[in-house]
Amino acid sequence: MIKKYPLIVSDFDETLRNDEGTISPENAEAIRKYIAAGGIFAICTGRMMTSILPHAESLRLDSLLVGYQGALILDLKSGKYLRDEHMSVKEAVRVCRTLEKTGLHIHVYDRDKFYVNADDGLLAAYERICKVKGKIVTSGMADFVVQNGIQPQKILAMVEPEQKAAVFEKTAQLLGEDFYVTTSAGALVEITKKGCDKGSAVRFLADYYRVPIEDVIAIGDNINDIPMIEAAGLGVAVGNAVQPLKDAADEVTLTNNQNAVAHIIEKYGMGENP
Repeated sequence: MIKKYPLIVSDFDETLRNDEGTISPENAEAIRKYIAAGGIFAICTGRMMTSILPHAESLRLDSLLVGYQGALILDLKSGKYLRDEHMSVKEAVRVCRTLEKTGLHIHVYDRDKFYVNADDGLLAAYERICKVKGKIVTSGMADFVVQNGIQPQKILAMVEPEQKAAVFEKTAQLLGEDFYVTTSAGALVEITKKGCDKGSAVRFLADYYRVPIEDVIAIGDNINDIPMIEAAGLGVAVGNAVQPLKDAADEVTLTNNQNAVAHIIEKYGMGENP
């Protein structure tokens, strides 16, 4: 008999969201039925809250919502933040100066605002996908952070796809001992405080809902999902996931264009308890 899991945590982009940029009706209906049957469904993403919130609301979720790789956790029911892990100004300056030395396109995220140092095609594509607008910083980003006392939850470097591996490796080498450095959808290299990853977020959710971690499913597609895939009792990679995530997962399922989340809910979320 297949075990029923009471808590399912899913990544958003390229996992719950398909390549058309939508949540399929099949995924939405499966989530609705799972919640109606007593299950808890949560989204765990690297996105900022203002970008992911409309999608959570479209699913009528009232669970915890995880943003910025786990640095922010919002209680959708009360509207209160239960976790807010941000860098100090000094830490943010160090990250910005490191990225600025290589002339990278930088995003600095402070709760519901983000600041960018370049107005180009990369920014336009990002704003179109995430449906948020950044504030252009014409001075140096590190200087801007100091002048405005910004304590960001996340700093991101946008690069061309062919640069991603090299930039990630170099950034991790320079900052990895003191920060969490990861990569995600497209050509993004992301930096948060040490310990602010999706694995810590899944453990936070499990503790909050008093669900044993072995009874949690996590579903994802990219490098930044590996910590939660490894933390959860059942780690699932969608069929379109990058190979390192597939290697870390307990199971590889359908792709994000084949209603992977609905498939996992129907397989593991709606069965009978053993």
